[in-house]
Amino acid sequence: MKNIKAQGFVLLDVDVVALNNAGKTTQSNNENAIATKSIRKNGRSYVYVSGQAWRYWWREALQKNAGWIMSPITNDGKIAFTSADPMKYPDDDVFGYMKAPKGSKETVTRVSPLKNSAIISAASVRPEENFSSMTRHEGNPVPFGKQEYSAVMKGMFSLDLSMVGTFSNYDRTGFKNLSVLLREEALKNGAQEIDDPYILDGKGNPKKLIRLDKVTRQKRANDTIQALRTISGGAMQTNNMADVTPKLIILATTKTGNHPFSHVVGSKGQRDEEVVFNFDGLVEVLKDYKDTFDGSVFIGRRSGFMDEIAAQLDSLKTMEGTPTVNVLSINEAIDQYCEQMKSQIE
Repeated sequence: MKNIKAQGFVLLDVDVVALNNAGKTTQSNNENAIATKSIRKNGRSYVYVSGQAWRYWWREALQKNAGWIMSPITNDGKIAFTSADPMKYPDDDVFGYMKAPKGSKETVTRVSPLKNSAIISAASVRPEENFSSMTRHEGNPVPFGKQEYSAVMKGMFSLDLSMVGTFSNYDRTGFKNLSVLLREEALKNGAQEIDDPYILDGKGNPKKLIRLDKVTRQKRANDTIQALRTISGGAMQTNNMADVTPKLIILATTKTGNHPFSHVVGSKGQRDEEVVFNFDGLVEVLKDYKDTFDGSVFIGRRSGFMDEIAAQLDSLKTMEGTPTVNVLSINEAIDQYCEQMKSQIE
């Protein structure tokens, strides 16, 4: 079983948005004021979208555009859980779960094969407070405020291709993916047992994993990456609608879990408010990690976004000492990477 990961890096370009709010702020003179999520680093402020919010957008895109039937959720007092049936529901497979019903001794958990960062501004951002009011009623207007910003934002993700559609059943947190009943049903319905290449039993023999058929695993991985073409979301969409599909994307398959593209974008200026593409940093990781890449690297860029780096990116096509690099439009890069990815899934 190959240990391979689909690694992705994205840049968004948004104007006058409030993609992920943090609730009421106490730093405004307006009693009805909402703050956007932000965090500080090295004395600078950066706006961000939480990793949970990004995953919510991702699920929505898969449900509405890829036709995924989502796992039903049970609310049991102070706990909630999905069906924890990754054979039937692809979101249980890709996004993971924990099901621990009250009174049951059989708790099942699954670490998500899809891991993602928050989406954070690539440069320092100072949100502006916009004053608005509700006036469509008799009496005094009701004022309210919200923070808005424009930013180039970056995010990264990793999809463990070896674990999509592949489940363990060990009595260990995160590794007991299936109930006894689900395991038996899976084997009856065509799933196969394969050797776990990393975990042995007490006699030194490989433990067994349950794996769905190749076509199902390929489709789930393909749908997950393809969803980035149509992903949408964000708070305040009524008045602050934004396009949150990638404007630049880097996709590659690696033989390790290390994500190589985290620092290919940076900032400069007195307040670190100007976004810069770190082309030398990209070349460095392509060369340093050449042996860990499986297949080609795909870079997609939307025309009109960072046009100044177009020639540099094109130079990667013929650069020596790096893996093969394909520079394409956003959708072409996603499509061609997905074809490569499907051929890499065993």
